[in-house]
Amino acid sequence: MISREHVLHKVRAALGRTAGQPPAAAPPARLSVPVWDPAERWRRFSQALEKLGGKALRAGSADEARGYVQELLKGRPAVASNAPFLAQCGITDLPGVRSGFSEAAALREACAAAEAGITSADYGLADTGTLVVFSSEQEARLISLLPPIHIALLPAQHLLTGLDELLTLVPQPAQRSSAMVLITGPSRTADIEQILVRGVHGPGEIHVIVVEGKES
Repeated sequence: MISREHVLHKVRAALGRTAGQPPAAAPPARLSVPVWDPAERWRRFSQALEKLGGKALRAGSADEARGYVQELLKGRPAVASNAPFLAQCGITDLPGVRSGFSEAAALREACAAAEAGITSADYGLADTGTLVVFSSEQEARLISLLPPIHIALLPAQHLLTGLDELLTLVPQPAQRSSAMVLITGPSRTADIEQILVRGVHGPGEIHVIVVEGKES
């Protein structure tokens, strides 16, 4: 019977290594960031998101973004995160929008009763129509997960080409947040028959408003 050590010795010998030899340093990351102007980033982001069943809107100002949110809500109850960008756009002042929760239990109760959750997004990835949200005290994950509709506001300056550009800006996400959430379209799941169903374990609708001229 051939022993484990004999097999490992043969593998090491074939690779020119010795027992106990430390591993070589990892190769440098190969990131490729395409050169897309803001118009191209918006075009690709909106097309990718809408192919997934989401909706993309472009607001020329904070007031226009606020109007979009008001139209989407149509008076329905909503919960907004404590993100400063939402306050800058006047979202937390809209009728029927609750925010400023300091206790987890109160937030869970509000999200369970709300028809829409409103958050900001740290970045958008144009090539896949993905939102990037770093969980924090200001941006609770529950708001984007529990209500059946998710509305996200994103500064146009934070619309990136894709994941490679994100990792050039944030090479170690774990140092920034306990969770970097990537949201790509409405919630989708499929059974063994490959029938796709939306909204089973998350929002069935997602609306992303890209706001021009407003930095978070």
